[in-house]
Amino acid sequence: MKAHKISLLNSVILISMSLWGYLSSENPSITALIPLFFGVVLLLCYPGVKSENKIIAHIAVLFTLVVLLALFMPLKGAFGREDSMAVLRIIIMIAASALSMVAFVQSFIAARKNK
Repeated sequence: MKAHKISLLNSVILISMSLWGYLSSENPSITALIPLFFGVVLLLCYPGVKSENKIIAHIAVLFTLVVLLALFMPLKGAFGREDSMAVLRIIIMIAASALSMVAFVQSFIAARKNK
């Protein structure tokens, strides 16, 4: 699958899982929406990534990496609270972001080879 499609899927997953966590919480916190904001930024980067704009693709990679690393603290907290649904949501977001990172790296390697 192409990097832009996986990035689109990642942004949709970040947005939907974040909204699900926020709306299903008994005491919703604005911090639960942080992945949503990253998902929106990645969604806005989608046209540039699809058209293979290098600058926008690198911005998308940066945001994907930041959200991927940042999701480990909420995962630790969800394990501590023994909240299995939160653990599931965060693992899904981590998996989607990791898959997106792999796709970006592969696309960058392919672009470098084509030069």
